[in-house]
Amino acid sequence: MQMTEDRKPQYRKDSLTLVGAVALGTGVMIGAGIFALTGQMAEMTGRLFPLAFLSAALIVSFSAHSYVKMSNAYPSAGGIAMYLKKAYGSTLTTAFHSLLMYFSMVIAQSFLARTFGAYTLQLFEIDDSSLLVPTLGVGLLLVAFLINLSANRMIEGVSSVLGFIKIGGIVLFGVVGVTVADSVEVNFSAQDPDISLAGFIGATALGILAFKGFTTITNSGSELKDPHRNVGRAIIISIALCVVIYALVGFAVASNLSLQEIIETRNYSLAAAARPALGEYALWFTVVLAMLATAGGIIASIFAVSRMLAMLTEMKLVPHSHFGMPGSIQKHTLVYTVVLGLLLTAFFDLSRIAALGIIFYLIMDMAVHWGILRHLRQEIGARSAVLIGAIFLDLVVLAGFLWIKISSDLLVVGIACVVMLTILIVEALFLRHNPIVPK
Repeated sequence: MQMTEDRKPQYRKDSLTLVGAVALGTGVMIGAGIFALTGQMAEMTGRLFPLAFLSAALIVSFSAHSYVKMSNAYPSAGGIAMYLKKAYGSTLTTAFHSLLMYFSMVIAQSFLARTFGAYTLQLFEIDDSSLLVPTLGVGLLLVAFLINLSANRMIEGVSSVLGFIKIGGIVLFGVVGVTVADSVEVNFSAQDPDISLAGFIGATALGILAFKGFTTITNSGSELKDPHRNVGRAIIISIALCVVIYALVGFAVASNLSLQEIIETRNYSLAAAARPALGEYALWFTVVLAMLATAGGIIASIFAVSRMLAMLTEMKLVPHSHFGMPGSIQKHTLVYTVVLGLLLTAFFDLSRIAALGIIFYLIMDMAVHWGILRHLRQEIGARSAVLIGAIFLDLVVLAGFLWIKISSDLLVVGIACVVMLTILIVEALFLRHNPIVPK
């Protein structure tokens, strides 16, 4: 009997504060958005990449409406999984889209881990194609795993400290970078490639990946103080902070590097921008800042995503095996999450990790908006026009991004389709053989 109790998910009410929730959200957002996506976005949309961040912020603002309304009405540790269940019930639709969100969050961890490796190597002037990049990423994931085995207070404390350091440091980088630049105009040389609408939309999609970390906040509903107010407030504060920071840093990078230089150093463009602006000391400062930011992001992401999978297990929507491990389901899902992150970090590069993440996320995001529009709009007070706008914008961005990737990297699109089909088949078989009896 004691063993059964030990395996149940355990959530400590009021163990997270509003500041801690904001730190968790911005930890994932800033880590992925600024340090690794800038160069990839510039490669797609040329000199307009800072505007792609702002375009992504507009789209995320539409999407955030759904999550704020749902979190105010139904705060829980399940976050998006619980929202989907409220909209669609204990169905294949809920399980499939919840797992898309789960995998997109695991992908975010791998993205952060490889970014950590790429920036760390700049201290030693080692090329980011080195095998040391995934090796360092794997090491960081293991350290983050050990931290997440500790109490929530420690996780919140580490995330908060790292969050404040990186926000202050990145703002300082942006202000100083813009100040010392000859011009803050985004005006690149003739090397700028032809800019297309599809390229701008594709860059906007990557920009959305930089903001999607706010969804990790939805998983803190069972542990956050006054969750009916603070989950929504944490989402809004996190997005607002990142809009300002992304715009500032984007213009700082564009003012100190040519477009070609940004593209060539796309996996560590902030470090590259620091050298011409402020010299070697600035390079060290930026690299250390990136290391702290990505480390904090991984800790925050693992914390949220393992709880989401635990909630799906508790809902009996996904298969689960203890594999002989002791402890609660939360500990088991923590292990599964880190193992998946390790595999992605070891075998996928940054651009493909980002592509998989945005495809999964946008499909899940549209399912959330549609479910609210059809079943919960009046119950939670959501606005139809905003929900329809969010679905339309997601469709446009997903179509543009897929068009770019089909032309440049068909393999990653194929991998995404195979993974989604596998999830759908496995879940359909699981739910058929383990039907959920309505209470």
